Amino acid sequence: MSGSNSSSPAAKSGALDQPLGLTVHSLPQPQQAALVDARRTRRGRLRMLAVLLVCAAPMLASYFTYYVVRPEGRRNYGALVEPQRPIPQLQATDLAGKPVDVATLKDQWLLVSVAGGACDAACEQRLYLQRQLRESLGRDKARLEWVWLVADGAPVRESLRPALHEATVLRVDGRQLAQWVAPEPGHQLSDHLYVVDPMGNWMMRFPAGQDGSDAAKVRKDLERLMRGSAGWDKPGRPGA
Repeated sequence: MSGSNSSSPAAKSGALDQPLGLTVHSLPQPQQAALVDARRTRRGRLRMLAVLLVCAAPMLASYFTYYVVRPEGRRNYGALVEPQRPIPQLQATDLAGKPVDVATLKDQWLLVSVAGGACDAACEQRLYLQRQLRESLGRDKARLEWVWLVADGAPVRESLRPALHEATVLRVDGRQLAQWVAPEPGHQLSDHLYVVDPMGNWMMRFPAGQDGSDAAKVRKDLERLMRGSAGWDKPGRPGA
């Protein structure tokens, strides 16, 4: 028929006769899947480590500031103990004779003196100085414990006990104690005051022969320690 735009059936069906194209996506290989899982695990661990570092940052910063960043012109009165000495397995008894593990003193700053139970005039003066230093810290005094370690078997005088109601008094073996704290060369353990941090590390020793004229210098070091640890150290002991 003239004028018509017709084509043959073969021409019309040409497109339909072409083969159907399919796209085949390959499945991941087991090695690739294991590699992806390992990467995810590594990223998760790195995130966890970052969170732990953020939580520990205040404590690390305070120790770094105190022990490493020491501007010229600033001097500690007390001698820093390097390396620090962790609290040992040291058994003690309280004044009532009850056994006490010295490791239970952890989680508080400790201002420690050592003397025999007879406690001569120098011992009494040192105990009084410990009390006054703790009181001088004001609200931070709850973070510092006043400790007297009695290093022999001599009894503590009854007349002295009322003045010790805020102190922690423990009787220890002097030979074992000497494995933890130590005096300056030429001095005895009883000649010094010692500072132990909340982790149980002996970290500072004040010079021998403390008296009232040195109290301001000792207090300045203690205040510096309290400020430096304020971000992570809290009053009291967990569960106390």
